[in-house]
Amino acid sequence: MNSHAQVPTAIVLSDRIRVYFASRPRQNLSLTTYVDLDLEQPQRVLELCEQPILDLGGPGTFDEHGIMPSAAIADGALVRLYYSGWCRLNGLAPYHNSTGLALSEDGGRTFRRLTKGPVLDRTPEEPFSATSPAVVRAGRLWHAYYSCGLGWIRQGDQLEHIYQLHHATSIDGIHWERGGEVAVAQAHPEEAITRPTLLRLHEAEWRMWFCYRGSHTFRNGKDSYRIGFARSSDLSHWQRDDSEAGIELSPDGWDCGMMAYPCVVDTPRSRLMFYNGNDFGGGGFGWAVWEG
Repeated sequence: MNSHAQVPTAIVLSDRIRVYFASRPRQNLSLTTYVDLDLEQPQRVLELCEQPILDLGGPGTFDEHGIMPSAAIADGALVRLYYSGWCRLNGLAPYHNSTGLALSEDGGRTFRRLTKGPVLDRTPEEPFSATSPAVVRAGRLWHAYYSCGLGWIRQGDQLEHIYQLHHATSIDGIHWERGGEVAVAQAHPEEAITRPTLLRLHEAEWRMWFCYRGSHTFRNGKDSYRIGFARSSDLSHWQRDDSEAGIELSPDGWDCGMMAYPCVVDTPRSRLMFYNGNDFGGGGFGWAVWEG
């Protein structure tokens, strides 16, 4: 773990909060592990797993060059971990992302891939990427809200990816029906939207937080990631209003220039948002407490 604690992905267990995150043992390589936090005092670390929970995929696979968590879900005796796989490219575009699924039978400590291939990948209608989903189960259906690549645009001497949130449904959470349904659309053609997280307040209200950025100075400038917000009554139609996100950049410190990759969970005591700050999680992750 030489740098980063990126894309915090929390699951509330009976006696702790387990937060999966991606670290970088070396440049251009991400691997996922976890830290266990106290339910009552999240700043208290109970255990840090010092090994990756999943090895890289083999040569030519979608997760050959990196694994980042996205959604952790208790499913009976199993824990499902939907994750983003990274594959470096030799063409003009630098990488390709898809979504994999791994299962744990020991409470989320170790995982095995369900398949060697992705469960969400490029299609003829969505040819660029399908990654970083929020996944929830409502009634008989699973719902995935994933970052769908829209293309690449040139900024200076490199290409930058743009994407928005699309919606898919499934009977088993493995095989997905995708009709190109847009959940949260770009506010402008150079916007990129990713890493949603969902919370159900009651039968007729769902809330979604996500992060969005521009495409010019987003690494260290005014176009960097911010937290956005949308609400829905039916999981299909979402009304975006970023002013309701409830959190803004700090005046100084580790999250004064960027806020990214939110994950909202309820504990017996409080509602928490885990998120990354500056440098896409280069300084680690933190959390905020709901005051609504």
